[in-house]
Amino acid sequence: MCGLAGYLRFAESDSAAQQLAEQMGEAIWHRGPDAGSSWHDEKIMLVHRRLSILDLSEAGTQPMHSPCGRYVMVFNGEIYNFLDLKAELIASGEQFSTHTDSEVLLRLYLLRGPAALNTLNGMFALAIWDKAEQKLFLARDRLGKKPLYIYQDGDYFAFASELKALLPLPFFKRELCLEAVQDFFFYQYVPDPKSIFKQARKLKPAHYLEYQHGKVTEHCYWQLSFNHSSTAPADELAAELRTLLDDAVKIRMISDVPLGAFLSGGVDSSAVVASMARQSATPVTTCAIGFADKDYDEVHYARQIAEQFATDHHEFTVKASVTANFLRISRYFDEPFADPSFVPTYFVAELARKKVTVALAGDGGDENFAGYSKYVIDQTEQALRERLPTAVKPLAAVLAKLAAALPGTVARKANTLLRSLALTPEQGFFLTNSFFCPKLWQQLCLPEFQQALAGYDSAAVTTSAYQAADSDNHLSKVLYTDIKTYLPGDILVKVDRMTMANSLEARAPLLDYRMVEFAARVPATLKLHGKEKKHLLKLSQQQRLSNDILYRKKMGFSVPLANWLNKELKPIADGLFAAKDSGLGNFFKLALVKQLWQQHQAGDFRYTQELWSLLVFAAWWQHYMQPEASGQAVCL
Repeated sequence: MCGLAGYLRFAESDSAAQQLAEQMGEAIWHRGPDAGSSWHDEKIMLVHRRLSILDLSEAGTQPMHSPCGRYVMVFNGEIYNFLDLKAELIASGEQFSTHTDSEVLLRLYLLRGPAALNTLNGMFALAIWDKAEQKLFLARDRLGKKPLYIYQDGDYFAFASELKALLPLPFFKRELCLEAVQDFFFYQYVPDPKSIFKQARKLKPAHYLEYQHGKVTEHCYWQLSFNHSSTAPADELAAELRTLLDDAVKIRMISDVPLGAFLSGGVDSSAVVASMARQSATPVTTCAIGFADKDYDEVHYARQIAEQFATDHHEFTVKASVTANFLRISRYFDEPFADPSFVPTYFVAELARKKVTVALAGDGGDENFAGYSKYVIDQTEQALRERLPTAVKPLAAVLAKLAAALPGTVARKANTLLRSLALTPEQGFFLTNSFFCPKLWQQLCLPEFQQALAGYDSAAVTTSAYQAADSDNHLSKVLYTDIKTYLPGDILVKVDRMTMANSLEARAPLLDYRMVEFAARVPATLKLHGKEKKHLLKLSQQQRLSNDILYRKKMGFSVPLANWLNKELKPIADGLFAAKDSGLGNFFKLALVKQLWQQHQAGDFRYTQELWSLLVFAAWWQHYMQPEASGQAVCL
């Protein structure tokens, strides 16, 4: 795993260019502490940080040049099928000087151009400069596992694995995208392709971009389809899934450095560890995170799996570490990011890095096979919506208003349900799963902020993805929506930033693109079977995992958020909510923020999620938007 950055030169001197390259590389040092290098000509600067995984020699150092000298590449990620691809190329007469997947990737591009992307099985972000054509080629993997930001403002053009690598550029404007600010509060992340800054954006997953002589063209090279539902029996599909998972695990165990796994004791991570144990000649190293609050602790399940498969098991309990590390950890996100599970994810990555350099994880099982409780709730809502006569739906909206006037979290849930029933399926899915009460949002926002956002609805992120799904099945459309929004915007961002913060590479077998395509062909009834989530995945693991692992209540990476706010994080929140320069005052009525905070301290937990997001935003502002942090005036 690595980090990359680059920019098209803007008439700065070579010495200034080299200084910028050093600053950009230093900003993403954590992504590749093993080596750092840069290359430039009169047109472009390329920067690379290396975390050595394959071919630990200097032969794998980047930027990498083609044998003919025409192409220069920087690459972040892993190509898991590179050995098969390399064998094909050798059979056709190609020769190689390293044992890296990087060299295979560059050679494929030389021979096939953008079409090479369709042959890759892996996670990647890359940049290739063609000296002869003076053309820049950027690409990102199918699901968005590896990040790639693009900055474009007039003739200025730059790119990087993380936004912080672009901040040293003198032409970078910290002008906020106000739509992205609103999106953050409703989703807890900034959805692709937006970034928090107006002139910056993310290259979409499964897309490549070409920049030549000031002209930008962008293309999609892979589409996920839910339109071909399999008619095979459940036992055949379960066997196919098990075989596919074993192969996805196998190719992700190729490494020249120590390798292990994250283990929660849930179905996904347990299935991965079970497969690893079957294919490893030595005990698998596993790492688990627990909480002092036993309502959120599931480490005993992880311990059960570790004992079953005789792993080399390690555990860490999150206690006072939250207070001491919240501000430091949150800084690794260049944009506001409020999925609270980033905290335990950081600590399990930190624990793993003490033992290994690569860790396999169970991410992807929930999105592929309907593992979240929200899917059960949504299916219930959809069933009610379909049975509710059109003439009665306005009454649901009236009842929702009555429920909104009542105190307590139950009344809030009733309000959300009733409002959802009066909406379209995609609008209802957004409302039920958004993280900010719409009524509170209207009350909290300053009039000028609301005016600037007039006509914009954050629900469009969800509804546009839902409507793009090529299926008539509601659950399939919802899963497609999450794969296109929540997965790249939340899950993969969290895993990438928190593992890279510890210079650890995470690999997700359940997000092998073949697995994703397979899951899209599985009938919805074999994913959500009544109220049983991940039905087919559980069937595939019955020979390997016990029923108390397969059918226990899912906890996920839940955290005791209300407790954190009222106890461990209270000193930090007190300071940020009271600070006039926290950034909150640019958008929100601070008196109401203070009132909500006081109510929470008194035990009113209706708006825990909203306060958490406000705290995260204030911390992000402190890191990246205060004048002393940015070195320039802040633009809104």
